[in-house]
Order: sequence, then structure tokens, then C-alpha cells
Amino acid sequence: MFWDKVSGLYDFFETVYNGKVYRGLGKKVAGEIGPEDVVLECACGTGAISRYIAPKCRRLVATDFSVGMLRQAARNCRTYDNVRFRCADMTKLNCRDGRFDRVVAGNVIHLLDDPRAALKELERVCKTGGKIIVPTYINASEGVNRKAVRLLEKAGANFKRQFDFRSYQQFFADAGYENVSYFVVEGRMPCAVAVITKR
Repeated sequence: MFWDKVSGLYDFFETVYNGKVYRGLGKKVAGEIGPEDVVLECACGTGAISRYIAPKCRRLVATDFSVGMLRQAARNCRTYDNVRFRCADMTKLNCRDGRFDRVVAGNVIHLLDDPRAALKELERVCKTGGKIIVPTYINASEGVNRKAVRLLEKAGANFKRQFDFRSYQQFFADAGYENVSYFVVEGRMPCAVAVITKR
């Protein structure tokens, strides 16, 4: 699997190429988390966002489909005793409805065959009144180096879709989500964050 193969180098690549966003995103997402929150993070990768969420919440369950990424995440978050790591498919989560106060899925929507089905699953496990936080690189934005995107695709990253900020907003509108706020973490490859409040 591509993500297992790149897991050992992923943090290095992201820090060198897009460090401002890579660090800033975790801080911004953590700003949406409260001290009593029980949080689910899907597609946690190497724990780039997890390490900022963990000190802010009561408990964090961090999941990924890649065992290699989970290994790196466990290393990066080893100082936190409120984090549990699990291998999981975010489109079929093995947990009850409404279990989590916050659900985070970072930089994964553009990789999924059926992102709407994934959003429905994230919504299912989120409590009413809770928040679903979905950051995604907007790599179709003006000024983004297309060579870097093509290089990642040649290496094996399978982008199903690419967004700019407007098309990212439209994606959620088309999926029927109305109670959504957005912000952007600016940098070499900016990241848009959608925050859905579950009604």
C-alpha cells in the first residue's frame, strides 16, 4: 500500500514542502476541541493533527487504514496517555451512533471513491450538537505548484478529486450540508477546513 510505503518519510516531506500549513492546521483544528470532548479522528496519518488534539481533549481515538501511518502516529503521540490508535475503515466504523463529541477527518476526502458515504458515517457517530471537522488540501487553488501534485500522483497517491476553496464549499452544499462554517490555513498548499455542526 502506498501510504505504508511513505509513512516513514511523510512528516519530513510535509514539513519541508508545506511546513507552515502542516503545523498550523493541527493548531487550528485543536481550537475546535474542548477539554471534556471525546474525539474520533479518521485518517490520522502520522498524527500531525492528533498531537495537537490530544492535549486539548478528554479522550482521542485515532484511526487510519494504513498500519505504517498508525505506527508513526503512535510514536509521535507517545507522550499522551489519552490516545488510542485503531486500524479502521472510515466508511464502516465499528462503533455506536452518536458516540463522539467531535469527529475529525483530515486530508482524506479527495482520496475517497465515495466521500459522501464517508461523511454520512462520520455524521452517524457524532453526537447531536457535536462537530464534524474536515480539513482538505485545496490543491487546485490558484498559485499551487501543480508539479508537486503530479509528483505525488506518480508516486502512487490516488487523488479522486481536487478542490479550490469555492468547489470545496460547493461539495458540501451538494451533499446537503447547510450548517457548515469554513476557514483556510494559508501556505504553499493551502488547506480548507469545513466544520459541520450536527443538528
